[in-house]
Amino acid sequence: MTEAQLHHTPLLDLHRALGARLIEFGGWLMPVQYTGIVQEHRAVRERVGLFDLSHMGELFVEGPQAGEALAGALVTDPPALPLGRAHYSMICQPDGGIIDDLIVYHVTAERYLVVANASNAQVVSDTLAERLDGFRAVLDDRSLATALVAVQGPLARTVLGPLTDVDLEGLRYYAIAEGQVAGVPALVARTGYTGEDGFELFVEWSRAESVWTAVSEAGAGAGIAPVGLGARDTLRLEAGMPLYGNELDRDTTPYDAGLGRVVKLDKTGDFVGRAALERVARDGPARRLVGLAVRGRGIARHGHPVHAGDRATGVVTSGTHSPTLGLPIAMAYVAPADGEAGTILEVEIRGQRVPAEVVPLPFYRRAR
Repeated sequence: MTEAQLHHTPLLDLHRALGARLIEFGGWLMPVQYTGIVQEHRAVRERVGLFDLSHMGELFVEGPQAGEALAGALVTDPPALPLGRAHYSMICQPDGGIIDDLIVYHVTAERYLVVANASNAQVVSDTLAERLDGFRAVLDDRSLATALVAVQGPLARTVLGPLTDVDLEGLRYYAIAEGQVAGVPALVARTGYTGEDGFELFVEWSRAESVWTAVSEAGAGAGIAPVGLGARDTLRLEAGMPLYGNELDRDTTPYDAGLGRVVKLDKTGDFVGRAALERVARDGPARRLVGLAVRGRGIARHGHPVHAGDRATGVVTSGTHSPTLGLPIAMAYVAPADGEAGTILEVEIRGQRVPAEVVPLPFYRRAR
């Protein structure tokens, strides 16, 4: 795709002015880094970072049967969500394969917000529209009208607090509230993809730049830094969070990914994929997602084979050198028998087998 064929967020000119390196991602032209991935990563772990996530899909489902419709479309139970709360969810195929992983917010009594990954936003929108048929509920796809700015890090509340009328201290993790940020109407959610405390701000497309600028100026004394997709990836990997296209895809079930807890088999009514997921829950998955700490030289990357002695056991899905831990880490799918913590496996890196120890996920957990 040429640059002109890609979607642009409302902050593109600002990213260019900040010297961002831009890449194609999910059909969008996005900043991958500004000053450097390691510096941006450390800014989020130690202080506060500012992200443009306007490429994500924002899908509102509204109507008297909105919750019921979503319960039939997704593996979770949105009607059980209290007002103002959110949960992690997935939309699956009839065979249990994951179409996308999502965050679902219960905004008002008859209104839910479903946030989808950029590369899957259209297919999720289309699939939800089909699955809402027959319910008193409508889909309002606001993906190209809604910008998303994230403020993440231990100083996120300190920076954002003076700019908003939302009680950030009282806003629980995985909760959302309507209010204003820097005078702009916003939905403020205490969610994120970094493993740190933080907030995600949903605002009208045309107001995104004023919100970004206000947060950036308010955070100057706290050492706020703009953060690109590169550091977002290293942050989420340390936090053991899956990435669609790496850990999750249509050939993977939630149980394969160690996320069977997301599937609510005890909810009333049928949902797409129930029968297949009941079988996997009963029989167990054929593979297991694990964390690996590489104990030799080299960085395990997506697609690298994993061996257990003379046996091929799986494949790396994501890998990097962890800026926080100071060692190479990876996630990989392996045979269930090879997935116990402490097991020593080998990753094939540039033709050489390098020892890697199975370790619990997440690699990093923030102090609370």
